[in-house]
Amino acid sequence: MAGTIHELEDTGLIMKIESEAAAAARELASAAHLRSGQIVVVGCSTSEVIGKNLGSWSTPEIGEAIYRGLNSVFSPLGVFIAAQCCEHLNRAIIIDYAAVPGAEIVNVRPQPKAGGSFATAVYNALEHPVALESIKADAGLDIGCTLIGMHLKQVAVPVRLEQKQIGSALLIAARVRPKFIGGERAYYDDTLKEGYPY
Repeated sequence: MAGTIHELEDTGLIMKIESEAAAAARELASAAHLRSGQIVVVGCSTSEVIGKNLGSWSTPEIGEAIYRGLNSVFSPLGVFIAAQCCEHLNRAIIIDYAAVPGAEIVNVRPQPKAGGSFATAVYNALEHPVALESIKADAGLDIGCTLIGMHLKQVAVPVRLEQKQIGSALLIAARVRPKFIGGERAYYDDTLKEGYPY
C-alpha cells in the first residue's frame, strides 16, 4: 500500500521530518569529518518514518522531505547522497553520475513500491541519476532499520547522534576509518583514527 500525506493526521509532519533529517545530516557531517567528493549512503523506510511497518506505506512526500533536509546540509559541503533502494531492487544505489564517473551502472528506475519513496525522490531530484548495484560509502544514515552496512567502506564505526529518530523511525549512523594492520609492532597514524583525511 502506498500512502499520501493527505491521509495522515499531522499536517506539520512534512516540515518536522525535513528538519529532523537536516539535523541528522549536520551531526553526521561533523562526526565523520565529511568533505567535498565523499559519499553518504542513506537507507530510508518512509513507512517506518510515519509509524507503519517496513514496506507497508511508502509515502512519496516523506521521501521528498527527507531528501530536502539531507541535501540542504550535504550539497553545500559537496557531499553526495547515495540512496539505497529497498530489497525489491536488491538494495541498489541511486546516485548522481558526477559522484561515480566510470562506474558500472545498471538500468533501473525506482518507484515508491519498487525501490522506495526516498530512492525515487533522489532519482527525480538529481540532474544525472544513475543506478549502481553497490558502492563503498564514507558514511551512512539508516532511517528505519534498512541495513546499509553492505554499502559502507571497511571499517564501519557507529556514530551516536543526538537525533535518535526521524519521525517514528529509528536512526542509526556510521562513519568509516581505514583498517589497522600489522599487529603489535606496527606504528599507526593517529590522524586516520577519525576517518580518511583525503
